[in-house]
Amino acid sequence: MNYGKPRFGNDEHLALPGSSGDRRSRLPWIIGAILLVVLVGAAFWMMHGGKKSDASAPVEQVPTVSVAPPGRQTVGRVISATGTLAAKREMPVGVAGEGGRVTAVLVEPGQWVAAGQVLATVDRSVQTQTAESLAAQIRVAQADATLTQSELARAQSLVSRGFISKADVEAKTATRDAAAARVRVAQAQFAQQRASNGRLDIRAPAAGLVLTRSVEPGQIVSSGSGTLFRMAKGGEMEMRAQLSEADLATLHVGVPAQVTPVGGSTAFSGMVWQVSPVIDPQTRQGIARIQLSYDPALRPGGFASVSIRSGSTDLPQLPNSAIQSDEKGNFVYVVGPGDKVVRRTIKIGDVTDTAVSIVEGLNGTERVVLSAGAFLNTGQKIKPILQKTQG
Repeated sequence: MNYGKPRFGNDEHLALPGSSGDRRSRLPWIIGAILLVVLVGAAFWMMHGGKKSDASAPVEQVPTVSVAPPGRQTVGRVISATGTLAAKREMPVGVAGEGGRVTAVLVEPGQWVAAGQVLATVDRSVQTQTAESLAAQIRVAQADATLTQSELARAQSLVSRGFISKADVEAKTATRDAAAARVRVAQAQFAQQRASNGRLDIRAPAAGLVLTRSVEPGQIVSSGSGTLFRMAKGGEMEMRAQLSEADLATLHVGVPAQVTPVGGSTAFSGMVWQVSPVIDPQTRQGIARIQLSYDPALRPGGFASVSIRSGSTDLPQLPNSAIQSDEKGNFVYVVGPGDKVVRRTIKIGDVTDTAVSIVEGLNGTERVVLSAGAFLNTGQKIKPILQKTQG
C-alpha cells in the first residue's frame, strides 16, 4: 500500500493559484482585452474626434470702434481751381506808319520801357528828303507872301492920291491872302511829313514790360506785318481761373486769392478783379481773373493753381484719421443698420492740421468711424462707442 502524496491525474500540468503557470495562462486574455479597448477607442475617435461640438465652437469677436457724428461748423469757403497766367493788360505793338526796313531793335524781352520809348527804328532816308523838300516849299511860300504884302502896302499908299484905283487895291489884297494861304498849306504838309516820319519808329504805347519780340534788323515791315512786340502794361499779371457755374455764383470782385505756379512752391497773393459775365455752353465754366503784382516767377502762358477764399459756409468736419482713400477716391465708414459698417463716398474741402471739411457725402448726423477704418470691411458688424461730437 502506497501511503505517499495523492495523485490527481497528471501532476505535471496541475498548477496552484499564484503559481507561474497560472500567470502564463491569463496573459493572452489580458493582451486581447487591451487591444480591444484600443481598437474601440480608435474607432470612436475616428467617428467623433474630428468634429467639434457646438458648445466648443469659438464665439465671433465683434470689434469695439469709436464713432462720432461730425455735426456742422462754420468754416471759410475755399474755392480751388486751375488756370493760366497772362498779362493783365497785354499790348500788341506793330507798325503804325508806312513801314520800311528795320535798322535797329533796341529792346529785349524782359526789359522795362517807358511810354513812347523807341523799341525799333526803321530806315527813313527817303522820308527825310521829302521833309526837306516840304520845308523848302514853306520858305518859298513865305517869300511870296512877303512880296505880296509889300505890294499891297504900296498900293494902299497911292490910292488916296488917285494913282491907283480901289479895284487894284482889292486885287492885290486877294493876292496877298492867297500867298499867306499857300504858306499855311506848305507848313501843314511839312508837319504831316514830320509826323509820318516819327511814326516810322516803333514805340511803346505805355510804360510796361516787354514780353516777346518778333522782329530783327534788316526785316521789311509794314502795317500788315502784325505784332512785332508784346508788352504787359505796367508789368501787371493775372491768372485766368476756370470755375464752375456754382463757384462763380458765390464769387465777387475783391476777394483774396493765393496763386501757385506749377513747378514752384511759392504762393503769390492776389485779388479777384473780374468775374466772367458769361458761361461757356460746352464746358459750363466761366473765368475769374485774379490780379497779381509782377514777379519773375509769374510767366504769361504758364499753368497755375489757385485757392480763393469766398465767404463762409456750414460744413461737417472730421479728424484726418477718419478719412480713407483708395483708387475710387475718398470715403469714410459710417454705422448702418444693425451696427454694420457702411462705406460712404465723400468730397473733401479745406484741410487743416486738425480737421478736414466735408463738402459732399455727409450731412453731419451720421455716426462716423473715427479711426481703425483701415482694419474694417463693408458690412462688418462692430460695437460702436459714441464719442463727443467734433468741434
